[in-house]
Amino acid sequence: MIRVEQLSFRYPDGRQVLREVSFDVPAGATVGLIGPNGAGKSTLLLLLDGLLNQGHCEGRIWIGDLEVTAANLPAIRRRIGLLFQDPDDQLFSTTVGEDVAFGPRQLGLAEEEVRSRVHEALGMVELDGFEDRVPHHLSLGEKKRVALAGVLACRPELLLFDEPTANFDPRGRREFIALCRRLPATKLIASHDLEMILALCPRVLVLDQGRVVADGPAREVMGDEPLMLRHGLEKPHSLFHAHPHGYQPD
Repeated sequence: MIRVEQLSFRYPDGRQVLREVSFDVPAGATVGLIGPNGAGKSTLLLLLDGLLNQGHCEGRIWIGDLEVTAANLPAIRRRIGLLFQDPDDQLFSTTVGEDVAFGPRQLGLAEEEVRSRVHEALGMVELDGFEDRVPHHLSLGEKKRVALAGVLACRPELLLFDEPTANFDPRGRREFIALCRRLPATKLIASHDLEMILALCPRVLVLDQGRVVADGPAREVMGDEPLMLRHGLEKPHSLFHAHPHGYQPD
């Protein structure tokens, strides 16, 4: 579903963010993306969705069988759903129903199909009956679920999450993890919530200073305390009694 080859990216101010990043994500997989602040995680997600100027890129990206190029962006964006860290960056309509309907309408679907998808997506995130609610009067957890419903209503094959559990209370976090686990799409989840990554992701990529410094089974990679400390991270508490064997970082 994702293939990245020797991807480098520099912002217009000259700041180099990604350096020769290469990895694959097979269809149906759930992969965690971890690293310290400034490692390039959010930039990578935006590049996968074609939201940054490709003129500042070197290397190549494919989503399925489509290379990320200007000509292919409309088709690629039909395949991808991106959930931003701050749901207020995605919610802009006067009602929840209108927000969730926005994406399907952009796909040119008939209004009956749009209504069906809104109902289906709100059911998936356990917000049935919220169609007439005002998004900005909702709790943070509800806002995030509405934003996710808007993504799911477009039925993407690939979901990209940027810090999906940031600022959640414990119950909201548990509910969101359970929701993410049920979603059938391929998922790439960037987060500092390492316990959440362990709960959802069999595999993890570690990004530091714009490079992939480790790629492997999540429990083995994240259980390697010297590796984690070397790259500005900490071994998750739940792994302090785990004893991984045989893992060799890249």
